[in-house]
Amino acid sequence: MKFVIAATGASGTIYLQRLLAQINASEHEVHLVMSQHAKQVEAQESDGLEIPAGVKQHAENDLNVPFVSGSARFDAMVIVPCSMASLGRIAAGTSDSALLRAADVFLKERRKLILVPRETPWSLIHARNVVALLEAGAIVLPAIPSFYSRPQSLDDVVDTVVWRILDQIGLPNPRAYRWKNEGAEDSAH
Repeated sequence: MKFVIAATGASGTIYLQRLLAQINASEHEVHLVMSQHAKQVEAQESDGLEIPAGVKQHAENDLNVPFVSGSARFDAMVIVPCSMASLGRIAAGTSDSALLRAADVFLKERRKLILVPRETPWSLIHARNVVALLEAGAIVLPAIPSFYSRPQSLDDVVDTVVWRILDQIGLPNPRAYRWKNEGAEDSAH
């Protein structure tokens, strides 16, 4: 499969790091593009983003990348984290960078576009932008962890969101927690 993984300037670099670590770049074509603000946030939040071998990195403004054209076939694009500013630009259809143009292409070609906002609270403007993107076919997957799996570390908490992203792009992780209806057998008797 072929993926574009992007990051914008919201807090949550750890989500990007854990997602990159769980996609096998030797089995899948993975392209990474980060906005300048994402790089600034990453420098503040981590000791350095670890880019797995095989991941192709691209500059935010390089419009010579294949994923900015509708004629190039890609399976999914994930923007994680996705700032509300970037989400708003995508909703407005601005395409003034490779990252924003790629999101526009994924929407117009009806390809899977997954936006992972981490900001809270939302304003009414944010909510309306989210609705516009949902209506356009995007998947909005807020970085809201779950606790069914009883996470024991920060990575475990983050992974509850990453597993949902992986499910959405068609790469389920065998470690992902799956809901089991423990009482179903008892109630059937």
